[in-house]
Amino acid sequence: MAALAWAAPAAAHITLEHQAAHAGSYYKANFKVGHGCGESPIRQIVVHIPAGVQGAKPMRKPGWDLLIERAALPKPYQDHGRWVTQDVVRISWSAKTAADELPNTHYDEFALHAKLPEQAGPLYWSVSQICAQGRIDWSEVPGSGQSLRQLKAPAALLDLLPASGGHSH
Repeated sequence: MAALAWAAPAAAHITLEHQAAHAGSYYKANFKVGHGCGESPIRQIVVHIPAGVQGAKPMRKPGWDLLIERAALPKPYQDHGRWVTQDVVRISWSAKTAADELPNTHYDEFALHAKLPEQAGPLYWSVSQICAQGRIDWSEVPGSGQSLRQLKAPAALLDLLPASGGHSH
């Protein structure tokens, strides 16, 4: 199973369609998935919501079930006049049947919408790709002096630019 997880080159990892956004803005995270685990089709995609990202809402996909996991927040925040004490920490899309699985020969996208943290800088999104045989956890973050290209399973990177001053939905 471990051999399947590393069968694909690092250049073929899960990436974001738009790799830069303004801190504090609302953002559509569109995760591009280009391959399965070796020849094995994808059964499930799990996006782990980074700390500071608020109000994540997934886009439905025909043939895929959605699971939204929430957890209590260490520090509640206000959103449109109401206090939010728990928020989304994980979103999973699971193929309803074997016929709905994403074959290795196809490409697809999985999307969500959320408010980004107020602080500019890199924001890493861990994504688990569970296949009929094997899995790949795209979760590695570069250390000091290291680049994403040097990692075997890099997390999807979003570069948060300084806030633009406006907050549109």
